[in-house]
Amino acid sequence: METVKLTIDNKQVEVPKGTTIYKAAKKLGIDIPTLCYMELHDLGVENKPAGCRICVVEVEGRKNLAPSCATECAEGMVVKTHTTRVINARRTVLELILSDHPKDCLTCPKSGRCELQDMAIKLGIREIPGHEYAEMSTYKKDLSPSIIRDVDKCIMCRRCETMCNEVQTVGALSAVNRGFMAVVAPAFEQDLEKSPCTYCGQCVAVCPTGALTEIDHTSKVIRAIADPTKTVLVQTAPAVRAALGEEFGMKPGTLVTGKMVSALRQIGFDYVFDTDFAADLTIMEEGTELLDRLTRFLNGDKSVKLPILTSCCPAWVNFFEHNFTDMLDVPSSAKSPQQMFGAIAKSYFAEKLGKKRDELVVVSVMPCLAKKYECQRDEFKHDGNPDVDFSISTRELAHLIKEFNINFEELSDEDFDQPLGESTGAGVIFGATGGVIEAAVRTAYELYTGKPLPKIDFTELRGMEGIRSATIDFNGLPINIGIAHGLGNARKLLEDVRLGKATYHAIEVMACPGGCIGGGGQPLHHGNSSIIKARMEAIYREDAGKPIRKSHENPYIVKLYEEFLGKPMSEKAHHLLHTHYFNKKKDVYIK
Repeated sequence: METVKLTIDNKQVEVPKGTTIYKAAKKLGIDIPTLCYMELHDLGVENKPAGCRICVVEVEGRKNLAPSCATECAEGMVVKTHTTRVINARRTVLELILSDHPKDCLTCPKSGRCELQDMAIKLGIREIPGHEYAEMSTYKKDLSPSIIRDVDKCIMCRRCETMCNEVQTVGALSAVNRGFMAVVAPAFEQDLEKSPCTYCGQCVAVCPTGALTEIDHTSKVIRAIADPTKTVLVQTAPAVRAALGEEFGMKPGTLVTGKMVSALRQIGFDYVFDTDFAADLTIMEEGTELLDRLTRFLNGDKSVKLPILTSCCPAWVNFFEHNFTDMLDVPSSAKSPQQMFGAIAKSYFAEKLGKKRDELVVVSVMPCLAKKYECQRDEFKHDGNPDVDFSISTRELAHLIKEFNINFEELSDEDFDQPLGESTGAGVIFGATGGVIEAAVRTAYELYTGKPLPKIDFTELRGMEGIRSATIDFNGLPINIGIAHGLGNARKLLEDVRLGKATYHAIEVMACPGGCIGGGGQPLHHGNSSIIKARMEAIYREDAGKPIRKSHENPYIVKLYEEFLGKPMSEKAHHLLHTHYFNKKKDVYIK
């Protein structure tokens, strides 16, 4: 490998040719501040538009200051990163950015975790010269079902554009205008709701300011809890318990299941349930659907649609409704666990309580911002009453806990309520990429063969590779499985299937890198892959510690079918637990 030697702040370093000054300085332990730069190691993605100009450095022999994130090292180069000229330039640039930035830091949803605010503190900005005379650009706020876009706070770092276009290949965001009026906006300056946005929230997860934030439903949840005429149920997704502790200073990967349940009770929810229960239910329906398609296919039915695609992720569902309209009959018709839970809560559980469905309020705590959009879809309502009333993110739950002045670290562990709180290890692993299909295999194998599994852990289905595959032996019948996480990888895999280049029986897709553990509503990880991996390990630890690890052995799931649903894929189960998909292809948008 060809290398170059250079000097940075009087320290010599040797790096591979093509390395940027920013990375070379990092190797020496020298911190160069930046606002726009972002590196996602596991995804192999870098955002380095050199747009913010905060990372400028002096290079000997060069007249102008150089952006370190986009300038490659050269043999013999001499670099100074913190000269008076550099510091003055950084301060001036930051003052210009702040001069066109709203001054509502006290009420901004990103206050306290805003990178622009942190940079102003780091560079010692205490006033903005001439700001009282500066003209500020103003834009209308863009409110979608899941995401708020406050363009006045956009600093053109273009991180969101990189996530949306390069990682997710959605094409909902792009840079528009030039100079003072330059911003990142939906294609052709439409609202997000009119764009191909999937509401995955990965743009929100990387935004350094309050330009992109989630729609906050916590005030509505508090009002529902305070309403004496309502019985308020809450369900918590598997990925939440592996990340919530980070909001309270705990190490990534700390499982806080019991403390989370205790906190939700103290907030005032009448019942605290587990979405993992509905994940087990999803496996019963989706697994049965897979076996039905396989059986008919093996018996020569040419009309069978294979591979079956998982349908648990609403951002993924939205994505294929926009991009793969010729394949709308391929995904499983099973609803997501969030929506299955709501349907069962407002029918089966409402009957047990002797209440009408509109007397119940169902709240979900999700790692995902697309869940906010999903619960508002018309097909998930009955006479206008939604199966799930409100969905809040992991971050919103943390805010609620702090708002209620609960000392989270000191809470004792408590158990979920029954009957919708009992789950298996199979339900837990839904939170990690590969988990849904592994849970399905655990059940489908035993239902198909009538024999116990030779092993419970299908490690060949686990991992962080963006696209992976495995073949599982169903007692002589090889089942080819594909897995993709990140919508860009999903696009590649589905296009190969469409062109006949890949042959699978089943494919799992999760929109977010890492699966739900890397969701857009999780504590911000800023592309740190070690945090995602720690959350994944926590998910599998909880699975391993469960006394029951197969969905079809959950006694409360068995009872639900006996008392209420009949059997998987029955007429009643299909009515409550299955859905259909829509053609949402836009005539014009940027891919």
